[in-house]
Amino acid sequence: MIKKLPILGLAALLAAGCGSEKSVFGGKDMSAENTSKKSTNGLKSYKEVITSEAASDEGLFTTHFVDDKLYFEIPMEMLDKDMLLVSRIAGVPDGYGGGYVNAGSKVNEQVVRWTKRKGNIDVKVISFENMSDEESPIYKSVQANNYFPILFSSKIEAYNNDSTSVVIEVGDLFENEVRAINGLSSSLRKRYKVKKLDQSRSYIESANAYPKNVEIKHVMTYEAEEPPTRDQAGTISMMMNQSMILLPDAKMQPRIADHRVGWFTIDKYDYNSEELKADDYELIRRWKLVPKDIEAYKRGELVEPEEPIVYYLDPATPEKWRPYFKQGIEDWNVAFEEAGFKNAIIAKDPPTKEEDPEFSPEDVRYSVVRYVASTTRNAVGPSVTDPRTGEIIESDIIWYHNHLRSYRNRYMIEAGAQTEDARTLNTPESEIGEMMRMVIAHEVGHALGLPHNMKASSAYPTDSLRSAEFTQKYGLTPSIMDYARVNYVAQPEDEGVRYIRMMGPYDKYAINWGYRYIPEADSPEAEKEKLDKWILEKAGDPWYEFGNGYAGVDPQSQRESLGDDQVKTSEYGLANLKKVVPNLITWTSKDGYAYDDLEEVYRELTYMWRGYTSHVVANVGGVYETRKTSNQDGVVYENVPKQKQKEAVDFLVEEAFTKPDWLLNQEILNRIGASGAIERVQGLQTRALNNLLDEDRLNRMIANEEVNGDEAYTAVNLMKELRDGIFSELYNRNKVDAYRRNLQRSYVDIASEYLKKLNAEDNQALLKSDILPLMRGEMQTLKREINRRKSGTNHSLTQYHWEDLIARIDAALDVEA
Repeated sequence: MIKKLPILGLAALLAAGCGSEKSVFGGKDMSAENTSKKSTNGLKSYKEVITSEAASDEGLFTTHFVDDKLYFEIPMEMLDKDMLLVSRIAGVPDGYGGGYVNAGSKVNEQVVRWTKRKGNIDVKVISFENMSDEESPIYKSVQANNYFPILFSSKIEAYNNDSTSVVIEVGDLFENEVRAINGLSSSLRKRYKVKKLDQSRSYIESANAYPKNVEIKHVMTYEAEEPPTRDQAGTISMMMNQSMILLPDAKMQPRIADHRVGWFTIDKYDYNSEELKADDYELIRRWKLVPKDIEAYKRGELVEPEEPIVYYLDPATPEKWRPYFKQGIEDWNVAFEEAGFKNAIIAKDPPTKEEDPEFSPEDVRYSVVRYVASTTRNAVGPSVTDPRTGEIIESDIIWYHNHLRSYRNRYMIEAGAQTEDARTLNTPESEIGEMMRMVIAHEVGHALGLPHNMKASSAYPTDSLRSAEFTQKYGLTPSIMDYARVNYVAQPEDEGVRYIRMMGPYDKYAINWGYRYIPEADSPEAEKEKLDKWILEKAGDPWYEFGNGYAGVDPQSQRESLGDDQVKTSEYGLANLKKVVPNLITWTSKDGYAYDDLEEVYRELTYMWRGYTSHVVANVGGVYETRKTSNQDGVVYENVPKQKQKEAVDFLVEEAFTKPDWLLNQEILNRIGASGAIERVQGLQTRALNNLLDEDRLNRMIANEEVNGDEAYTAVNLMKELRDGIFSELYNRNKVDAYRRNLQRSYVDIASEYLKKLNAEDNQALLKSDILPLMRGEMQTLKREINRRKSGTNHSLTQYHWEDLIARIDAALDVEA
């Protein structure tokens, strides 16, 4: 097949005087004369630069090592082509980035073009965010106002013998400080007090060329005053891997995003829009799947894709976990079948050296589930995307070894009251393997283009999570992309329930929406009617709703929450925690070892309690969000009903803002620390109270009262109920213990902090809101109540405490004096 030379590439070819003029214009062959001119212009011959000693590798670009210099031999037809440059860390020092930056971490991806400028080759970084038709008059303005930066430039050293390729030295790109492709961010540079790059200890390790990509490994060494670990002797060295992949000329047809279905997206601005503005829209990120047999696909038969999605396991993956990793990857085939594809995603063991001697996890030709030997407790699912269309080119799932520890602990804490399998730190392989499988499936979901859907879990009635029949069929949530890891709602008497999350109906729906091939649509716009129809068919069914949970406003869209009733769910969860605590010593102890595991699990249990509390807090001043478009009936935002908000506050007063005797188990506390229990509880309660009295939350409550009047749960209601509950000892004239004294001080301090902002100039919105009058009135009321009732007990510390609160209130009220 004859390759068509792009117009820009042809212009560059002619400007360089390369190739045969006879072949272009029909005149005599001028190649010899051109070669002579190049010599007189100071260029060396090819053999002078690329000597017989060169170590060469042919591919997209031919790479040549000559002594310690690296040269790229770039075919002229590759100039002005779009290439994706992906920068990854291939080797990293211990503790780098706090353990969250590891071998395999991507630090940047950008589209580049290698372009000729007189006697130089420039590498330009290309953006596709702002678009315009090249035939449109505004195209020139779009170009002028989006001028592409030059990442790197190198003078031309030579041409090959027939002038079809140009040779440049590229050592400076990989051995110098080029911020756009290195692994040292500005924040880490400050954190480790990096002084400079030491070029004497920075070098190119390897260069490998393949038909569609080039892979470069290079070592970067920095002088640093405070490196990640002390034994690094003032030095940070890391191995970087630069992958440059040729983007396809045949572009995938993009699919326009819809905010009602969750997808990772790419922003676009169309300056040719007929709208009276630049038309902003988003494209979803997805792999290119095309049916092998389109006619069979049209008939509704399951058809294999022309190119399936293939994931390899990291060679470092322990053998016993490999089956679970593979299952987690291939679980998505069930969802792809909804989109009409079979065998769309395949998991493979790492190839042996004999099978594929060039296999490397950093190579963009391979998507890999990386197994990272790290104490970090996490897993991530990033991907590499063609910004022109949203096509996912490659992805590396990262599993950190110590993530096993997270799930071991969580299973004990949240399911230990209900199932015997969870009552050990040596979780049975079948259980921990199933958890790992679902973590991998979750991360693969990200790599397929799906973001978190934190709203999914609220679709299931809370009590359904106590049903064996329901949970075994539908799991814990309609989407594995939710954070809903363990069924903490089920009670000890609920036999046969599922405790571990699984893929659900929303996942199948979202994959069908994003990956279903629509052969009759020849443009993204032509697909829209059908895509909208699929959404409207599910409208009103909470199983198919999406919410990312990041706004922090919708109580139905929260991480780690289960069920549609956060108060009831937290009551169930708390009931289980109360049964777990007395058993923790037995479940975590090991003869001959200290109580480190007990301390760790107990600490994480307190975090669970904090989470259950925050799930309830979100209802107060909360607003439900149901994503809709203008052709759908009903509103998008609705305030949480008054009664639901009151129930939430009642729960908080009773469970979160009382002394947690169930948590203060002295048998545990006396084994894990000499002191600190009071401070631990104070921190948890103060955090919850700060969350509840958040400025944005109070403003929503004030606005809701203005609109709905008596139907609203008001900020005044909230403050009165909190005061009655938190200061119950005052009204009962009882002694106040140390835990409650801390909580009461926190209440006064939070209100006082608002009043201290009275003279601030940088927060005009607060100064003009009703929050300051609300807090001032609350402090004045509380002061009167304390003065009236403070003499009700003869406990000295309680008396001092009441006097102290009055002094704090006076100091706060004195701000305006």
